[in-house]
Amino acid sequence: MYYTSDPSHKNFGFTSEEEVLKTVLDPARKIEFVRVIFPDILGRPMDFSFPSAELENAFRDGKGFDGSSVEGFVRIEESDLTIKPDPATFRVLPWEYRGFSEETTWREAVMFGEILTPEKTHYEGDSRFRLKQVLRRAKEDFGFDDFKVGPELEFFLFANDREPVPLDAGGYFFAGRHGEIRKEIQILLKKMGIASEYDHHEVAHGQHEIDLRYTGALDMADTGMLFRYMVKRVARMHGLYATFMPKPINGQNGSGMHVHQSLWKDGKNTFFDPAGAHHLSDTARAYISGLIKHAREVSAVFSQWVNSYKRLIEGYEAPVYIAWGQKNRSAYIRVPRYQPGKENATRIELRSADPGCNIYLSFAVMLAAGLEGIRENIPLPPAVEENIYHMSNARQKKFSIQTLPRNLEEAVKLAEKSALVRETLGEDIFAKFIANKREEIADYMKAVGSEFDKQVSDYEIGRYLPFL
Repeated sequence: MYYTSDPSHKNFGFTSEEEVLKTVLDPARKIEFVRVIFPDILGRPMDFSFPSAELENAFRDGKGFDGSSVEGFVRIEESDLTIKPDPATFRVLPWEYRGFSEETTWREAVMFGEILTPEKTHYEGDSRFRLKQVLRRAKEDFGFDDFKVGPELEFFLFANDREPVPLDAGGYFFAGRHGEIRKEIQILLKKMGIASEYDHHEVAHGQHEIDLRYTGALDMADTGMLFRYMVKRVARMHGLYATFMPKPINGQNGSGMHVHQSLWKDGKNTFFDPAGAHHLSDTARAYISGLIKHAREVSAVFSQWVNSYKRLIEGYEAPVYIAWGQKNRSAYIRVPRYQPGKENATRIELRSADPGCNIYLSFAVMLAAGLEGIRENIPLPPAVEENIYHMSNARQKKFSIQTLPRNLEEAVKLAEKSALVRETLGEDIFAKFIANKREEIADYMKAVGSEFDKQVSDYEIGRYLPFL
């Protein structure tokens, strides 16, 4: 594999099937294969490839696959599913592959799409479709035509996928190693039309962050899948292993996925109000209230692994307490300071999710909870600017501050009773997600028990590190 750059060849930004086919079938492009990517219910990337000559048929009829082999999809007797690629998601990977023979080179494109049943109806177990449903409801019921999100995706670099040993002693914005890997990832993403805003070493040893430029939630969910793939791929090219495991190292901060978000209508950011406190509109305040009201019951979606709750403990800059503030990084939701002249940048930052989540379902649930706050016009509780970790229990009670679930078992019990989670995920995904999480909890308790309530166990390293 080697990188190529040809400014005359467009790699992204396609709008129609005809434009995509013209590009794919151009012999000069050497695009021999198209890879279709979709998430299972846990958000893990599933994919298969087909020769580019098959793309026209795929646009017309879709490409069939065995859904019974995908975690949380259909039963064996209902296994036939079809995915129909979306031309707007078409991107060309920014490198050429080279075979054993120096003369054998080719390129590959990637696409996302709609998963359909044999009856050509939308498959209810498709996470991407569930996000589209909530986005449609935001437009039809509330008039919001865009839900913009900008996630901060943190990750670790290790020597391999078996031992989470830090490769540097760097800290936040300080020293560390492998900054060039972060740069290479961003350059390759840029060649695919994916823009970033920042990169830096994170707080923990061997921990890194790249922030993606905000865009619509569906595009960003697809982008998040490609981002995680690119991070792992580039790390592997350098002989290293990248992981989005929430908490791989005891005594160090875990990896979060802070999500900046705002709602737009007619090209304007509805979260901004020049006269509002913190420059937040009534819409933004009600949206925050919805996220706070439903915080405990949606935790299993944002933080979906046993290991996720080893990150959500006091002392490691992860949110434990359900509160909001402007300067408070111990809170569940932070409101970044308004900068004059940058009304479009007015947003809120939800800090509890981690990068091991199903990004489609997480965005869907965030939006659904916020919309409930708007629909019910829930009053926003007072901002909390103190470090909540240092508050007395009496003072926390004064502010009515609740805590997030202590572990996955508690989170799943709350999610199971949640009408909002059930409605947002749909009956199919909801039932399979809950069943999958129960099995994960049972396996963990059988192997580990309650001995490691706040510490990362060897069992977690063996189970989660190799694939997250």
